[in-house]
Amino acid sequence: MRVTRTLRATVGAALTGALLLTASGTASADQTRKDLWPLEAFGAQELWKEATGKGVTVAVLDGGFRTTHQDLTGQFLPGPDFGPATQAEGAEHLDPDEDIRDHGTGMAAIIAGHGHGPGGSEGVKGLAPDAKILPVPEYKNSGQATRWAVDHGADVINMSYGGGLMGDMCESIRYAIEKGVVVVAGVGNDGLSKKNYPAACPGAIGVGAVDQFGEAADSNNFNETLDILAPGVKIPVAMGKSDSGYATRDGSSAATAYVSAAAALLKEKFPELTPGQIANRLVKTAGLTKEEKAKNLKLPDPHYGYGFIQPGPALRKDIPAGPKDGPLPMPKGNSSEAGADKGQDPDPPMGAKEKFMLYGGLGLGALLVVGVIIAIVAVVRRRKNANQSWG
Repeated sequence: MRVTRTLRATVGAALTGALLLTASGTASADQTRKDLWPLEAFGAQELWKEATGKGVTVAVLDGGFRTTHQDLTGQFLPGPDFGPATQAEGAEHLDPDEDIRDHGTGMAAIIAGHGHGPGGSEGVKGLAPDAKILPVPEYKNSGQATRWAVDHGADVINMSYGGGLMGDMCESIRYAIEKGVVVVAGVGNDGLSKKNYPAACPGAIGVGAVDQFGEAADSNNFNETLDILAPGVKIPVAMGKSDSGYATRDGSSAATAYVSAAAALLKEKFPELTPGQIANRLVKTAGLTKEEKAKNLKLPDPHYGYGFIQPGPALRKDIPAGPKDGPLPMPKGNSSEAGADKGQDPDPPMGAKEKFMLYGGLGLGALLVVGVIIAIVAVVRRRKNANQSWG
């Protein structure tokens, strides 16, 4: 069964006809909206009668942002000044078809894009189109970026990146959870059982990609840090070296953005719920295809987590709030315990250790992080070498 039918069953209508999906590459604005299958799968028009993300701030931690993209004008709040603009530094290393702001712009539009054209009917529209985006450059220090986002009004933090444990990354996520902020992170695109941070930090909702047929993407990293799936295959994104650029990409980054957007919808409707209780609604309403249900999987499954998100049921079902920590691993105890991952003792702080980014696909290589400029160059080279799995 196509995941589009599975997801929309709860809104009383099944999809008819095939979705128009393009191969990975450049797409026109009109085709972009036609290809935006997750909105159709989720029954977005019905969802938006319940919540649109209004009054919710989603911090996107990423490498840069094209705030003037036609699908995102007016959606950005002022971000921090952590140093020189990322576009100015390292630009000489970019592929001619890439922009250092592509990834962050793509994630922001999946979350809160408003489209453009008549009635916003063209381009990328986000799952939470009335949410505001807090753009936070992550490349220098994930812990610093997380704390800044928390202290400047974030309700949800999107972390579409990953690698080794770096500094106080997990402790900063604990700080966010204690302040009532939902943290969402991608598990990575290596197709391996290895863990990546921040998804492995307690408190983070670890996200993998699912395709339009309800199948978990082969590229997902699979282990106990994968909590839930979301659309991350053949996803139209707002990117390119112009304010009207688009492309189609795959990966857990896009899936992470969809979960962040779903969390924003839930935060609007249920502002009193803790991060753990928001996660509980996502987990309790997650779905599996008939084929996967027939396997009698023990959930959470390393490849499927609890299943793919279903924002409609998550918004509408009568679900007891439950314990404040919810069903997923949460930070406990002192700072050293907060640094432990979801299943093992923590790695030592990275310092000058390898850092893997999801920009263009996790695990395609690694560069040594020894300073701000080197970190930026690592992000840029990652994009250049990974056009097939950007997500």
